[in-house]
Amino acid sequence: MGAAAIATIGAAWVGTLCSRASTPAAARVERYKITATVGMVADIVRQVAGDRAEVTNIIGEGVDPHLYKPTRGDVAALMSADAIFYNGLMLEGKMADTLVKVATSGKKVYAVTELLDEKDLLEPESFAGHFDPHVWMDASAWSKAVEAVARSLSEFDPPNAATYRANADRYRKELEALHAYVRKVIASIPREQRVLITAHDAFNYFGRAYDLEVLGIQGISTESEAGLADINRLVDLMVARKVRAVFVETSVADKNVRALVEGAKARGHEVRIGGSLFSDAMGKPGTYEGTYVGMIDHNATTIARALGGEAPQRGMSGKLSEALGSDER
Repeated sequence: MGAAAIATIGAAWVGTLCSRASTPAAARVERYKITATVGMVADIVRQVAGDRAEVTNIIGEGVDPHLYKPTRGDVAALMSADAIFYNGLMLEGKMADTLVKVATSGKKVYAVTELLDEKDLLEPESFAGHFDPHVWMDASAWSKAVEAVARSLSEFDPPNAATYRANADRYRKELEALHAYVRKVIASIPREQRVLITAHDAFNYFGRAYDLEVLGIQGISTESEAGLADINRLVDLMVARKVRAVFVETSVADKNVRALVEGAKARGHEVRIGGSLFSDAMGKPGTYEGTYVGMIDHNATTIARALGGEAPQRGMSGKLSEALGSDER
């Protein structure tokens, strides 16, 4: 059993329950309904399911999944879905009871991280023996989540398994191209400037995959609080290493990041906010940044340009909604 299945909310309860809760579906004519927790999960399910399913997510743009508590409407959406997909690894920790309830009702509930082995996962000391859930920050690792989705959908709807396999193979090739792009633009940042400072520790997989030192003001979960000592420690580092930019996140309050900027300024070192990154949520639905590929493209392009690297203004394929100008370099 993979480590992700062990470290999902509470344990491997959902994967075990859903794999035996009901018999595989027969061939389907009408689209079935899938509800996902976060946008990153919904997007890869949508890519693999294609036109066979209607996919929605309950935790939207700019919303922190670490702190999210499901509403009555969310519970109703989960109970009315034909299948549910979630990240796991305690990302949706406050939804644990709800997901258990849904799984034990006989619904198919799948964790997309179930195929990841322990060697794929990070286990920071600050996270009390749990794995870091932000796997999507490494496009090559997230590709394994796509494989998990293909297998789950094939189990759920066997007559369309070939379609799911073809869709997954196509999409994984897109992720290979994305992974290569991110590696290229991050490698263009001068070695001494490859320090990524953000609101919380959501970018550890990004740092490991693309050779960046990553420092977050808060811990893996935004439930942890940053103290004055944390701020001062990072200010000392920024001044000593002449860090040129820090980054805010769309789903986390920016007050601590701005405190870093002011602290460095008081020490005679000018640091600017290099841009806003997508960490625990994607961009606005219907935009390029509202897709997983667009989310990571935006992050990599923003980081590279702000830290002195080279990246196209509109990203990997010219699709970024807002061109990054010279003032963001």
